[in-house]
Amino acid sequence: MAAHFGRRLRKGAATTAAAAVAVAALSASQAPGATGEDPGRQTTAGTATSVPDGDGNATGNSPYYTDLPPLNSPRPSPSSSVGPSGSVGGRTEGGIPATVLDAYQKAAAELRSSKPGCNMPWQLLAAIGNVESGQARGGQVDADGTTLHRILGPQLDGNGFALIPDTDNGAYDGNSTYDQAVGPMQFIPSTWAWAGRDGNGDGKKDPNNVYDAALAAGHYLCRNDWDLAHEADLHSAILSYNNSQDYLDLVLNWMEYYRKGTHSVPDGSGGVPEHRSDDDSGRTTSPSPSQPPRTKPAPKPEKPADDNGKGDGKGDDDKGGSDNGGNDNGGHETPHPKPPRPPVPPSPPPTHTDLVDHLEDAGTKKLAAMAGDAFTERIGTRAETKAGKSVAKIRVRFTITGDTDATFTGGESVATVATDAKGVALAPALQAGEKTGDFKVTAAVVGRSVKGVDYTATVTARAADTLARTGDAPLTCTPGGEFADQVQVKATYKGAVADKVETTATLIKSETDAMENDKGPYFKDADGKAVRTLTGLRTDAEGLLTLPKLYADDTTGTFLLRVTTAGGATLVVELKVEAATDAPESPSPDPSASATAS
Repeated sequence: MAAHFGRRLRKGAATTAAAAVAVAALSASQAPGATGEDPGRQTTAGTATSVPDGDGNATGNSPYYTDLPPLNSPRPSPSSSVGPSGSVGGRTEGGIPATVLDAYQKAAAELRSSKPGCNMPWQLLAAIGNVESGQARGGQVDADGTTLHRILGPQLDGNGFALIPDTDNGAYDGNSTYDQAVGPMQFIPSTWAWAGRDGNGDGKKDPNNVYDAALAAGHYLCRNDWDLAHEADLHSAILSYNNSQDYLDLVLNWMEYYRKGTHSVPDGSGGVPEHRSDDDSGRTTSPSPSQPPRTKPAPKPEKPADDNGKGDGKGDDDKGGSDNGGNDNGGHETPHPKPPRPPVPPSPPPTHTDLVDHLEDAGTKKLAAMAGDAFTERIGTRAETKAGKSVAKIRVRFTITGDTDATFTGGESVATVATDAKGVALAPALQAGEKTGDFKVTAAVVGRSVKGVDYTATVTARAADTLARTGDAPLTCTPGGEFADQVQVKATYKGAVADKVETTATLIKSETDAMENDKGPYFKDADGKAVRTLTGLRTDAEGLLTLPKLYADDTTGTFLLRVTTAGGATLVVELKVEAATDAPESPSPDPSASATAS
């Protein structure tokens, strides 16, 4: 959150105690178990599940607003008095600025389509948006959803916060020394670099735009195949955003509050929270593993009392001092005690990550797949010390780059995996998209700049190895007419249906000469002109392809249609153009026979 998020307020012990009681009451009354959660996956309400292995978290454990939801209904009564900063009755009013609310709801709708198994509620995005930035500081956004003023968290310099040196050269946060959380959803630049989305369709991914930030937050919370309808997955997702038990409880309370109903308020008129998790007060929060608790600097020692009557050059009648610094001990000075030195915090013990010197490939074979297929080979990377020993429990980030629509399983382009006991991190399976060509997967250690590993993966065109006609009726036509039956073929690859395979159909001169024929049967283009080669055809989901109607010019004979696909499948179909044969005439009656009969 921004260093200018709002004035810091010192809260007394009574306020802290009241807040703690309110949190406990809300947690008990709004437990997910009371809302129809799957009992087979429940945890105790208010208890965090184990923190998932992930790429740190979205915010770098930056500070957040700690204001609790109002105890009254989210919809204020007509008699409610609106106070300063949009507060009602002394509490932050529950309305959400119109543009900000629209961004949350559109992001949730997009995720219902792209990741239906995630079950993303827009109320979760609203809860996180409120806790992180007070709904973009009460809806201070323009018509496109971009904040009027940049919302920044404190610099993450390790002074009471996580230590994250600059990763974006100040592009997002204006700080080229340390990273800072940015925008309405408070993404740190290193996370936004891979999690960013274009939510308003303007071609940019801007963390300061509430549409972009809300959609990015939704995809971030839906990774790892989490189903947010299950309590365990919901808790894991929220903790991955900011790894704090207090943060989890607070977000859950706001989410349940918004689920009871909310309303929109004009942009810029929303209430802004007042209390932050880094306020200097008696309130304690649960420190996250990667974030040491903030400590106040040790007080300066007071000047020691001059009990020995040492002169200070001004005289001291009360203590018998003199201008010459005399003392009651016959001139023998007793040294003043040295002020106590402030305690030196112990150096943190080295972590597993500190031991890593480089990454090595762990026997990954060739990475290749056809468009639309899953890669059968998975990337394995080993973390090693300088001496070549394996290091366990290291987070390795795998990132897909290049002109590709390939993803990891689950639809993401970044995956973070912890190394096992042998120091190996096995990336999720790659899924090829429709774009063919090479792309790159980079493996890097999270939290350290050490030598990584680059992998090249290739996506080839969809292929078929067999083509066959679906019917066996002869294909014939009279000169100048049209063929009664259309040619239909079915493509397979290794016995399975070959769908979406690119196919070409050409009327050729002969089996030994695949050049396009200049006479005989032909297709028609959109303008009705004769064409004898069709390209860009594709088989359907069943591997079937029905060619357009064929027509014949006035040339008779036997002609060949050649159908080919990527992968080498070829089929040659025979076409005949024959003149119509006249029906035999009936024999004339024999006149002599008639006369004889007479």
